[in-house]
Amino acid sequence: MSESFDLVVIGSGPGGEGAAIHASKAERKVALVERHRAVGGGCTHWGTIPSKALRQSIQQLADLKANPLLRSAARSLSVDYPDLLRSAAGIVDEQSRLRRSYFDRNGVELVEGEAAFSGPDELRVQVSGGAARTLRAKGFILATGSRPYRPPEVDFSHPRVLDSDKVLGLKETPASMTIYGAGVVGCEYASIFRSLGTKVNLVNTREKLLTFLDDEIIDAVSYHLRDQGVLLRHGEESARVETADDGVTLHLKSGKSMKTDYLLWANGRAGNTDSLGLDAIGVRRDERGNLIVNESYQTTLPHVYGVGDVIGFPALASAAYDQGRSAATHFVEGKAGGRLARDIPTGIYTIPEISSVGRSERELTRDRVPYEVGHAMFRHLARAQIMGAKVGMLKLLFHRESLRILGVHCFGYQAAEIVHIGQAIMAQPGEANSLMYFLQTTFNYPTMAEAYRVAALNGYNRLRGIVPRAG
Repeated sequence: MSESFDLVVIGSGPGGEGAAIHASKAERKVALVERHRAVGGGCTHWGTIPSKALRQSIQQLADLKANPLLRSAARSLSVDYPDLLRSAAGIVDEQSRLRRSYFDRNGVELVEGEAAFSGPDELRVQVSGGAARTLRAKGFILATGSRPYRPPEVDFSHPRVLDSDKVLGLKETPASMTIYGAGVVGCEYASIFRSLGTKVNLVNTREKLLTFLDDEIIDAVSYHLRDQGVLLRHGEESARVETADDGVTLHLKSGKSMKTDYLLWANGRAGNTDSLGLDAIGVRRDERGNLIVNESYQTTLPHVYGVGDVIGFPALASAAYDQGRSAATHFVEGKAGGRLARDIPTGIYTIPEISSVGRSERELTRDRVPYEVGHAMFRHLARAQIMGAKVGMLKLLFHRESLRILGVHCFGYQAAEIVHIGQAIMAQPGEANSLMYFLQTTFNYPTMAEAYRVAALNGYNRLRGIVPRAG
C-alpha cells in the first residue's frame, strides 16, 4: 500500500533541509528520506562540519603560539589527530540533533531507508530491518550529495590509502602524507596535517592552485603553504599507486615518485545517484553520476529536481541550501524560484583561510570592465597586530566610474566572516552598492572589519583626477 505526499525529498543535508522545510512552510505534505540513522548528510558527518572542526582546533593552538605573551608556554603544547577527531565527533552529534529538531518542528516526516524509483511518481524505500515503504508524490527533490571519486585502479581497501571519508577514521598522526589533488579538500587537509607536524606533499594536476580564485589570492595561498613546509607539485598526473605495509608510493607520469606513510586521494567527487533507479525513469546524469539540471533545478523529468553537491559545481553547503529552497519554490509556485543570493561567497578553510565573492581581476580584464583595486594588508591593522594574525589582506575590486563593488577577496584571519560585509554591499541596488559606503562609514576600532575602510581609501586614492558618476 502506497503513502501519498505532495513532495518527497531524498537526502537530509543542506539542500534537502532547505527544500523540505521551505515546502512544509508552504503547507505542503512533505516526506524526507535519509538512508543513514542520523540526519545532516555528508556536510554534517563527513565533509564541512568535521573538517572545519578539526581546522578550528588547530587554529586555536596556532593562535596561542602566535601570542607574544603565551608563546613560550604554548610551545610545548601538542595535539594528536585522533584527539581532534574525538572533539569533532561531539560537534557532529550536536549538529545532527539540532537539524533533526528542525524537521520535527516543521512537520516533515522522516523516513529512514534506501530509496529507489519504482516509477516516475513512486519511490520504494527499503527500511532498515523492516518492510519496504512505497511513497507516491507530485514532486521529488534529489539532494543525495556526492562522495569522493575512487578510480578503479587505486586500492582504497588498503589501510594506508585514504579519501576524504576514510581520513576521518585515521588512528594516528602520520609522519608523512601525500595528497593527490589540490582542490579545496586537498588544500584544507594539507594545512591541517602540516600544522600537526606531518610532512606533506601536495600534488596538483593543474598548473596553479584553486584556479577559480583571484590570481593574487592564488599566489598568496601558494606562498603560505610553501612557507608552512608543504611541498607543492604542479602539473602532475598519477601513473600508478604502489601499496606496502609500511607506506604508499605514488608514481607520477613525469617519472617522479614519492613514498609516504599515507596517500590521501582528493581528486574529484561523484554524485550519489547509482542506486536511485534514475535510468529507468529517464533522468539523465553525467559521467560522474551528477544530475543534469536547468536553471530551475529541474532534471529531464520536470517534477524531479536536483540540488546540492549531486549537481556538481559549486558544491558548497551554503549554495545547496539556497538551491533547495529555490527548487521547492519552483515546485510550490510553478515558476522559477531564482537564487536567493546573487553572489554566493566561497569559503576555503586553509590556515590562514580564504574567502571571496563576486568577480576576479582575471574575469574583469577578460570582459574589458574598467576596474580599480583597493588593498588592506592585515599587518597594518591594529586588531590583527593584537591577535598576532598579521598574515593576509582584503582586496576590493570596484568600477572606476560608478564605484560599484565588483568583487571582494580576502585571505587571512577570519576571512570567511569578513567577506560578508562586502557581500551585503554588493547585493544593494543602484547607488547603494558603492565604494563610498566604506569611505563614509565609521567602523569599530580596533576590528578586522576596519580593513574595508583601509582598502577603500587605498583604492580611492588611485582615482585622483577621476570624478565618479552614478551608473
